[in-house]
Amino acid sequence: MSLDVQHSRLLQPPPPGGILWQDTGDIRTLLTLGPAFVLQVSHPAVGAGVDDHSAFRTDPWGRGARSVRSVLLWVYGEERAVAEGRRLRALHRTVGGTDARGRRYHALAARTYAWVHATGYPVTRYARPYLWSRPYTEDEERRYFAEWRRVGQLLGIHERDLPETVEEFWPYYRATLKELELTGVAQELLDVRRPLPVPETGPRPVRIAVRLLWPALRPLFLRLRRFLSIGLLPPEARTVLGLPWTEAQERRLRRLCRAIGAVVSRLPHRMRYLPDAHAARVRHGLD
Repeated sequence: MSLDVQHSRLLQPPPPGGILWQDTGDIRTLLTLGPAFVLQVSHPAVGAGVDDHSAFRTDPWGRGARSVRSVLLWVYGEERAVAEGRRLRALHRTVGGTDARGRRYHALAARTYAWVHATGYPVTRYARPYLWSRPYTEDEERRYFAEWRRVGQLLGIHERDLPETVEEFWPYYRATLKELELTGVAQELLDVRRPLPVPETGPRPVRIAVRLLWPALRPLFLRLRRFLSIGLLPPEARTVLGLPWTEAQERRLRRLCRAIGAVVSRLPHRMRYLPDAHAARVRHGLD
């Protein structure tokens, strides 16, 4: 078998009907973005790159929407998934510099680039019993890991830079946790007092209503984001980062997630899945 054929096989997107197609576009997944982002930027190199080069302060809503669209392309984009992976590598080619402690970093350094992708697995695995009311079965977890690793290859992560199996992942994860710190960017993401512009999306009447209500909605949103970002972060990561979490907060989180899960699981698929995911599922006869 030629190297070109082997390479093309590595760059196959996850299969329609697979476990990523089942879960990634579900609106509940949006609630895992906060903890995943906190885990990513707690790596000093990632935090420095975001601090120096990201629009998360000036355009947080746009930045979030672009990230979601990109993830949906990895999973549901089929032939466009490979192009999206190349676009992201090209975008990060010039992201580098020196962090606050004088340490050099580059976004495409192997360990840094792999960590950003790797965080999706432990966060999703931990959050699933809260939001879907049950954990993955062993078979589901192995399929999820294999498909998520396959997405990593689409993004240009070398096979050697991501563990091959679930069993090999956890030593890698624990070792990387020791490198983390509560970076300035991570602290900003959890700060309930930080400035946050009014979201300017949706129909005009909705935008007007949100604009009028934003002084009251902004602190509620920021408190909820902090609550979910810490609560759905795996406990070992909370410990490393020194993030507080009480038994009372845990009880509130479980009640909230049960309510969310009960509502979302009863929605029709056109409302339960994000539009791009639902359209892809309809094309393949999955909805």
